Amino acid sequence: MGKELLERKDVDERYTWDLSSIFESEEQFEQKLQEVVKLSKEIEKEYKGKLKGAKEINACLDQFKVLLEIGGLLGTYSYLSVAVDQRDMENQTRQMKTSNILSEVSSRLSFIESEIVQLDEETIQEAIEKSQENALFLMDIMRKKPYTLHPEVERTLLALSNVLDAPYQIYNRAKLADMDFGTFTVEGEEYPLSFVLFEGKWEYEKDTKIRRAAAEAFSNKLREYQHTIATVYQVQVQKEKTIANLRGFDSVIDSLLFPQKVEIELYDRQIDLIMGKLAPHMRKYAKLIQEIHGLDEMTFMDLKLPIDPEFEPKISVEEARPYVEGALSVLGEEYMEVVNRAFDERWIDFVQNKGKSTGAFCSSPYGSHPYILISWTERMREVFVLAHELGHAGHFYLSHKNQNIFNTRPSRYYVEAPSTMNELLMVNYLMENTQDKRMKRWVLSSIISRTYYHNFVTHLLEAAFQREVYRIIDNGGSVHAELLNKTKRKVLEEFWGDAVVINEGAELTWMRQPHYYMGLYPYTYSAGLTIATEVNNRILKEGEKAIDDWLSVLKSGGIYTPIEFAKKAGVDITTEEPLLNTIEYIGDIVDEIIKLTEEL
Repeated sequence: MGKELLERKDVDERYTWDLSSIFESEEQFEQKLQEVVKLSKEIEKEYKGKLKGAKEINACLDQFKVLLEIGGLLGTYSYLSVAVDQRDMENQTRQMKTSNILSEVSSRLSFIESEIVQLDEETIQEAIEKSQENALFLMDIMRKKPYTLHPEVERTLLALSNVLDAPYQIYNRAKLADMDFGTFTVEGEEYPLSFVLFEGKWEYEKDTKIRRAAAEAFSNKLREYQHTIATVYQVQVQKEKTIANLRGFDSVIDSLLFPQKVEIELYDRQIDLIMGKLAPHMRKYAKLIQEIHGLDEMTFMDLKLPIDPEFEPKISVEEARPYVEGALSVLGEEYMEVVNRAFDERWIDFVQNKGKSTGAFCSSPYGSHPYILISWTERMREVFVLAHELGHAGHFYLSHKNQNIFNTRPSRYYVEAPSTMNELLMVNYLMENTQDKRMKRWVLSSIISRTYYHNFVTHLLEAAFQREVYRIIDNGGSVHAELLNKTKRKVLEEFWGDAVVINEGAELTWMRQPHYYMGLYPYTYSAGLTIATEVNNRILKEGEKAIDDWLSVLKSGGIYTPIEFAKKAGVDITTEEPLLNTIEYIGDIVDEIIKLTEEL
């Protein structure tokens, strides 16, 4: 996996994922696509206008579950094919066709929810009592009752879902297919630049001239697209505002928190406490980076610098596996089966190639197994990313094994807890297995610079920015590039104070994240990590009992609200204590890094 990015067709197949366990062939895919359409027409014919009693409701929902599974497999397969090469026209065409068909199917079957929601509560209650399998789905419908629109309007919204999701698609196309970053030059030498290279390599580059030149070239290219991307984002938030108004929510934020089953207090607390109380620890950390690297000034483009750049071990995919197994084995045999199968059965796409999506993610279709996308850079820090994504995979694998399709989706509020938990287990393992002070410092600084920085700083500052944007929209305003830049800069300056110079181009960071097209996602990273930090401390103190509690909540899928989920894992998120504990824990690690630096 050298410096030059390969075309997808030229990469080593052993390090790519194998989608044939979803569909073995294009024919099978097409056959299932026709099957989903046929099944949707049958359900419509048999039940439309007839969902009057508990018996019909449950019979209809039993068939609907079968259709949802097939639809999920089709959607995942077509999406994953595009994710590894956004420039492949054949895959793009398949994805568009699939999503058009699936939104037609959704629209056709929108009568299910809208007919049930019109019924009186006694009838819905009776259907709940008669089917444990369908109970959660029906309870969610009851919860939505006050915010549901006329059946024809709901049907129209579903029919338009493809169009309504367009901002996300346009953003991705602009970012991954159109933006050509070319190369940048430092002292006569040319270096390649792309989204993946900047975020995976140049941000961590220890040579200040190269790092800052890369950041400048990167933000110059982003700036060329700022008005287009701002317009796309304005369409996204305006759409969310319009739908929130139609449904009768008080604000966009209330409307977006509703499916997460979270009150606004939990959301605000996460942002406000971290902005206020974490900032001093992170400023201290920034000063340490400046000192170690002998920088004349500490700028925003230096924040990703490693504490010990000479030290980060290089590691191949094969060498990473024993670390991952060693760290996660505390979770027991059933969990390790997921980890081993992920490596042995090619659930993971490791390679770097042109047109591949940036970052890392895990996609877990019901009825198959999870798939993980990552771009392996042969640096030890990727071991944390891999452990993180395997956390999602383990969660959904256990959830799917123990719950039906209606009950598997957890609230977005705690969806990042199982993934960040695995990063903390990786820290425990690495710290236990070394006496070397330099290695200990590398591990601790990795957990700060990757896990906590990423989730408690990068994503949290996105969340603070996002909240400002929604406040503008809720007050009847609109956003454009200049306002978005100003808002982002203000958030960055408030957090970093005078410890970090927010250089020209840093304000364009809002253009880098797809999360803004996914509702209130950014703040949930720190929420999930707060739960994970507390559970990890329990595991270190209590051992087996804490692990059993954790595994049982992973198996629970979506049957608990965030407050119940955390409580069953032994954490009370109705108070600010877990968050304050986590912030204190981060502060302790920063102090430990400073102490080790002095000793070294």
